[in-house]
Amino acid sequence: MATLDHLFANNRKWAQRIKAADPQFFDTLARQQSPKYLWIGCSDSRVPANEIVDLLPGELFVHRNVANVVVHTDLNCLSVLQYAVDVLAVEHVIVCGHSGCGGIRAAMAGASLGLIDNWLRHVQDVYERNRDDIDAIAAEPSRLDRLCELNVAAQVRHVCQTTIVQDGWRRHQSLTIHGWIYSLQDGLLRDLHIAESAARG
Repeated sequence: MATLDHLFANNRKWAQRIKAADPQFFDTLARQQSPKYLWIGCSDSRVPANEIVDLLPGELFVHRNVANVVVHTDLNCLSVLQYAVDVLAVEHVIVCGHSGCGGIRAAMAGASLGLIDNWLRHVQDVYERNRDDIDAIAAEPSRLDRLCELNVAAQVRHVCQTTIVQDGWRRHQSLTIHGWIYSLQDGLLRDLHIAESAARG
C-alpha cells in the first residue's frame, strides 16, 4: 500500500516553521475563528486561496468547487455561506474565478465528461446567454477568459439572491459580495468591479 509519509514530513516542517515565527500561533488559532472574508473559488490546485491573498489560516473562510459555481440547490455551498454570514459575520464574500479554468473550458466546448456534465450545465447556461458576444472574440484563450468573467458575474448574482444574503442585508449586516479573477500567468488578482452590498443590492 502506498503511503504519504512525505506529506506528514512536510506538515511537521510547516508547523515547526510557523511556531518558530510565532510561538503562540496555534494556541491562538485553536481558540477562535474570526475571518472577515468568505472565498468562493475553484477547486483547481493552482489557486490556493490563502496564499494568493497572503492571509494566514483563520483569516479566510473558504469554499471551493469546480468552476466556482453557486447553485441554489447546493446545500454544501449554502451551508458554508450561511455559517460565514450568520455565525462568523464575515463582511466580504469573494467569488473568484481564474484564467485557464478546466471547468470553464469543458463547459464551453460542450465536452462529455460524465457526472460533472450536470454541474457544468450551470456554466453552459452562462455561455448560452452570452454566446454571440463570446464567439465574436477571435482568440480562443480570450473567449475562455471572457466566459470566466461572465461566470463570476453570474455567481455573484446567485450569492446576492440567496435568502442568506438577503436576510443579512435586511438585518443591516455589513456584507459586500465581490467578483474577482485570478491570473495563473502572473499570479495577480483583478477586481471585476461588480461588488454588491445592501445599498446597491
